[in-house]
Amino acid sequence: MKIPELLKAIDGLRSPRVAVVGDLILDEYIEGEVRRISREAPVPIVEQKARSFKPGGAANTLANLATLGAKALAVGVVGQDHSGPQLVNLLAHLGIDTEGVLVDPIVPTTTKTRISAHSRQSVTQQVLRLDQLPQAPLAPSTLEALSQTLEKVVSEADLVVISDYGNGVVVPQIIEQVRHFCQQYAKPWVVDSQEDLRLFRGAALLTPNKPEAENNLGALIQTPSELLTAGQTLLEMTGAEAVLITCGDEGMSLFERTGTISHVPALNKTEVFDVTGAGDTVVATLATAMASGSPLPEAMQLANLAASIVIRRLGSSTTTPAEMRETLLQFNPKEMAPHD
Repeated sequence: MKIPELLKAIDGLRSPRVAVVGDLILDEYIEGEVRRISREAPVPIVEQKARSFKPGGAANTLANLATLGAKALAVGVVGQDHSGPQLVNLLAHLGIDTEGVLVDPIVPTTTKTRISAHSRQSVTQQVLRLDQLPQAPLAPSTLEALSQTLEKVVSEADLVVISDYGNGVVVPQIIEQVRHFCQQYAKPWVVDSQEDLRLFRGAALLTPNKPEAENNLGALIQTPSELLTAGQTLLEMTGAEAVLITCGDEGMSLFERTGTISHVPALNKTEVFDVTGAGDTVVATLATAMASGSPLPEAMQLANLAASIVIRRLGSSTTTPAEMRETLLQFNPKEMAPHD
């Protein structure tokens, strides 16, 4: 698409109601300075200077939806711990509907703590990541409550996103409920999953990155012909209406059941700072655009643009239609040209 057409597409983004079902994660960032090595072990002592929190995983998808102007509805689980209320408050502050966020007495809130440090002679870099992950399945009562919540949320939404990080929320029972209610209420559903894509048969759109696609196929994708075969095979394997494979600095490729295949080159290859959460931005932009009436190739172009913005920042991040418009006007028209 040409820049004027994309500007028009950005202006066409509305405020659809988008539900996100998945693994809510709290991202914690601790920054500090290293001045000495511990006497207890040969490890640096980090003196904490700053601490911050951001939504991660499905929560980052929700945050992106909110800043894009969508009305986001959260369906997920947090634990009975300090991180749970912290995460719910972050979402509520963004105007996200958190009535569908349940508290499970067994599992903790999934929390990823990244500790970064610098010395007087070095730049800041990550020295440790500490993950708090669920070690047990959700309580049966929590799963039952999630199932009851799903029908209400799906019936109210214009589109449903499954954001699956493999942390215990997106289990077969919940997938089947989403599939059933989306069929019952004629709502499209989009899947961003790190797991077996065959579980999501019949979805409107699957959004694997290249390593996830390779894991599902059991084969590497190294050439354009292998990418073509991968997209077509995933369509057949999953029964999805469309598959979008994101390939990092090689761009994105969209395969539709109608036979249409679209490719778009990556933007902003030279200013990549941190790709954390870029996939969440992609799926949130796709969902907002699709629910606003954009055809899939156009939604892919908008998602590609949004991703080019958030990879310039540290950690999970979001963007806005205004920022997308401003960024788009800085690109050379040749950079925006899709290819077949």
